[in-house]
Amino acid sequence: MRPRNFIILALILILVVIVFPSQLVAQPLPGIDFRINPTSEPEEVVDTLRVLFLLTVLALVPAFMVLMTSFTRIVVVLSFVRTAMATQQTPPNQVLIGLALFLTFFVMAPVFDQVRVDALEPYLANEISQEAALENAETHLKDFMLIHTREKDLALFVNASNMDRPESEEEIGIMVLIPAFVISELKTAFQMGFLIFIPFLIIDMVIASTLMSMGMFMLPPIIISLPFKVLLFVMTDGWYLVIKSLLQSYGL
Repeated sequence: MRPRNFIILALILILVVIVFPSQLVAQPLPGIDFRINPTSEPEEVVDTLRVLFLLTVLALVPAFMVLMTSFTRIVVVLSFVRTAMATQQTPPNQVLIGLALFLTFFVMAPVFDQVRVDALEPYLANEISQEAALENAETHLKDFMLIHTREKDLALFVNASNMDRPESEEEIGIMVLIPAFVISELKTAFQMGFLIFIPFLIIDMVIASTLMSMGMFMLPPIIISLPFKVLLFVMTDGWYLVIKSLLQSYGL
């Protein structure tokens, strides 16, 4: 099995365990017994190596979940909001990451549904092979990432990999697409973060100028500007606007 297939398989396992637990409950759970027995059959050795490699890949599942979904953009933008307001650890990291995670499930729900219908359910019903299920799942994930990947970023990794220029989307390898998708998401998140910073920066400048004109040089401007930032954010319903902008950036 190719390494990229293990990545897709790991994401399918996430769907089974987290997003679609009913699919897991409906299937009989096999007994698991780890033993290392001597064998002279090459097929058994290959199967054992596959299982060991899959267990290793599962340790990287959080990275796959972060880099192949909308999680990166969402969590970076939410972090910019907290930094712009200068509220330090409010909201705490657990709240921001939890909110980003559930927003990711919300944004990725159409893609997850397509993977479930075209890959997971047919495979569990023994209607298609494992290779076909992985191909179907990969197709839907690639479609999502290609929509939100800039051509310039994709060309960077295509040229760096010394591969021929793809003639179609099907020829783009997922190992090339993932880093291109990530830096595209980071650029978009930083652009949104810049726009978030502007109103709070204006408040800081006004407060600092006012304190200097009053001769209050020893009073840190952040102490005075923080309540005004929070007031502005609350009066404009800031969380609603930020989340709405994030959803609209994905066409929702």
